[in-house]
This record gives sequence, C-alpha cells and structure tokens, in this order.
Amino acid sequence: MIQIGEQTYAFDDPLVIGILVGGSIVLLILLLLVMTVRRAGRSADAVQYVTGQLGRLTGDVQALGQGQHQLAGNIQTVSDAQANAQVHVVQTMEARLAEVQAQMAERLADNALKSARSLSDMQDRMKDTLSGSTEKTTKSLTELQERLATIDKAQTNIEKLSGDVLSLQDILSNKQRRGMFGEIQLNDIVSKALPTDSYATQVTLSNNTRADCLVHLPNPPGPIVIDAKFPFEAYESFASADTPELQKIALRDLGNAVRKHIKDISSKYIIEGETADGAIMFLPSEAVYAELHARLPEVVRAGFDARVWIVSPTTCMATLNTMRAILKDARMREQTGAIRKELALLGGDVERLVTRVGNLDRHFGQAAKDIEDIKISAEKAGKRAHRLDHFDFAEIAPETDPKVVPITPPKG
Repeated sequence: MIQIGEQTYAFDDPLVIGILVGGSIVLLILLLLVMTVRRAGRSADAVQYVTGQLGRLTGDVQALGQGQHQLAGNIQTVSDAQANAQVHVVQTMEARLAEVQAQMAERLADNALKSARSLSDMQDRMKDTLSGSTEKTTKSLTELQERLATIDKAQTNIEKLSGDVLSLQDILSNKQRRGMFGEIQLNDIVSKALPTDSYATQVTLSNNTRADCLVHLPNPPGPIVIDAKFPFEAYESFASADTPELQKIALRDLGNAVRKHIKDISSKYIIEGETADGAIMFLPSEAVYAELHARLPEVVRAGFDARVWIVSPTTCMATLNTMRAILKDARMREQTGAIRKELALLGGDVERLVTRVGNLDRHFGQAAKDIEDIKISAEKAGKRAHRLDHFDFAEIAPETDPKVVPITPPKG
C-alpha cells in the first residue's frame, strides 16, 4: 500500500503500475545518456591518439624506404665480395684438397704397412695364445678328471656312510642289537684304556648275573662292574616331542627308565665281599648323558645315592685312565720288594765293577810304563842303525877294547 496525501494506492493498481514503469524508463534513458556522453569523450581521445600514431607511421615508412635503398646497395657490395671470395675459396680448397689427398695417400700407405705388421704380430700372439690356451685347457681337463674322480670317491664314501647310518638305525631300533652296540662300544673303550689282564668281559658273578665288564682293581675298592645301558626309546620320544606337554611326559619317562637301570645295576652288580661298593653305568650316547645332567639332575643324584655312577664315552675314558693309574700304583707297590732286592744286587754288581775297573786301571798303568820303555829302546836301536848306515871304515881308528877278541888265522 502507498499513501500520498490523503490518497491510498495499492501495488496492483494500474495507475501505480504505470507510474512505476514510466519512472523506470525515465531512469534507464538517463543512464544511457550518461554512458553515451562518456563514450563520446573517450572516442574523441582515441581519434586524437590514432591521428598521432598515423603521423608517426608515415615517418617510419619514409625511413624504411631510405633503409631499403641503402640495403640494396649493401647487398650488391656483399654479392660482389662473395663472388670474389668464392673464387678464392675454390682455388684454396682445390690446393688444400690436393695436399690432403697426398697426405692421405701417404697415411694410407703407412697405415697399410702398420696394419700388415700388426696383423703379423697378432697372428703370432694368437698362435702363442692358442698354444697356451690348449695347454691350459688340457691341464684344466686333467684337473677336472682328477676332481671328478675325487667326487666319485666321495660319492662312494657317502653311499657307504648312508649304508652305515641305515645299519646303525637298524641296530638302534632293536633292543637286543642296541644292547650289543653298547657292549661293543664299551669293550672298545676299555681295551684302549686298560691292559688286557686288568679286566674281563661278560663275567658271571656269584649271584648268577652277568656283567658286561669287570675291572680288577685292588682292595680298596676292589673289582668294579661297568654295565652298558641305553634308554633309547624314552630319549627318542623326548627328542621327537613337539609340544611342552609331550616333552614333559617324555622327560618323565626318560627319568623313570634311567632310575630302573640304576636300581638293576645296584641290586645285581654290587656284592659285598666280591665287588666294589659301587658300580658304573655306561651310556653310549653323549646326547643322552648331556640331557640327563641338564634336565634330570635329581636322577643323577639318585644314582649317587645308589652308588651307581653314570658315565658317557668321554667321561668313561677319563674314569678308566684314573683306574689305570690306580692299577699302576698297586703293581708298583707289589713290586717294591723285588725292586729293593734287585737294587741290592745292582749295588753289589756296581762294587765289583769298581774293583775290576781299578785292577784294569793298574794293568793299563803297567802296560803304559812297559810301552814307554819299549819306545826308549826302539829309539836307541834306531839311532844305532842310523850310525851303522853312515859307517866309514877308513876314518875309524882301531879300538883298544880289551873285550874285543882278536881274530887269528887258522893253523895249517
């Protein structure tokens, strides 16, 4: 609603709409007039600027015409100079080309000669190289044959070792053969460590039990038994266990198996008055021995309590060396009386030897004196022989030695 004075008009009144449209047209016309005036001013400035530029362009065209005239003269001069230069260059190039051709001919001749020499040298080197390569190839083939022979030999050894491993596996899979394997290994170690008369194998004791080995130690401690035991099934179960629970069960079974062996050895091979108060259990496997001491020390202590000492191949050798020292000491004590008797006899022999050496020394002294006298007599005899050799009868006066018997002619 629009109110003018006392009159009120609505926006949808045609009169109001006509007035608003007319006012808008008037304003648009005024705006166009203003813009037209402004553009007219700008067009005048542009016309003035274009007029100035046309003047400048005219001057530049005139200067360009003069420059073209000068450029035509310069081009003619350059063309003449270029023609002269081309003639001179052609002549110079022809002379230079002839010189270059001559030099090239000389260089080609030199290069041909050098190439011939290089080719000859290369042929000689190739011959030497091929000869050396042939020798190296022959040597390499010989070495290759030797290496192949070595490889074949190693392959044979590997196949033999594989057969031995399979045989060992067969032995370990059978309980009776496994026992024989432990006994054989024990006998081999004992035979290398002790004298043959200091031990016996497969000995039957008074309780009708058979010991693998009996070492005859002096009292104390007396004869001691070494028995081979191999808890292979329990150890194999422990080695193949892949979970902590299975390892724990297998380790317990291994301990029980070793405890049973300890009990058997203690009850069978420790006999009062016949054997020592202890026995030795031989484990023919360093791995079982190590696992036993590392994971089951209580089983080892149980063996100590039962007076059964557990040894491996290495510790068994050390124990047997100790026994050998004991045997040697005992035998030395047994032979003490005989040694003393022999020493007394040796002392008498030495005294007699001293007496006889003294007698021989006196004989040598008398012989030396006799030899000295003989030398003196020989020197005197030599001197007399020398005088007789230079004897001159004319110079010798008759001697008046009353001991000389005159020679008288025989009576007729």
